[in-house]
Amino acid sequence: MKVDPPRAGFHGPVKRSVTIAGHQTSISLEPIFWDALEAAAADLALPLNALVAAIDHARIQADAPPNLASAIRTWLLDRLLPELV
Repeated sequence: MKVDPPRAGFHGPVKRSVTIAGHQTSISLEPIFWDALEAAAADLALPLNALVAAIDHARIQADAPPNLASAIRTWLLDRLLPELV
């Protein structure tokens, strides 16, 4: 079976700083996830930092909270592919 690469190609994580509750934190995500996160923030009419803070708040409520980058990827996938739930 042949698997095609993503349209934008494969890229490693890119580290960016965001502010959550007044504190800077670094998050490493692949560019496709940064693009999806920025699009989600725009769709929700939220600043990127506010959306990341909301995801972080939901993440820390979990029984076994994942790291923030994993929580963001999971949140985005759930948002983009609701039929998986």
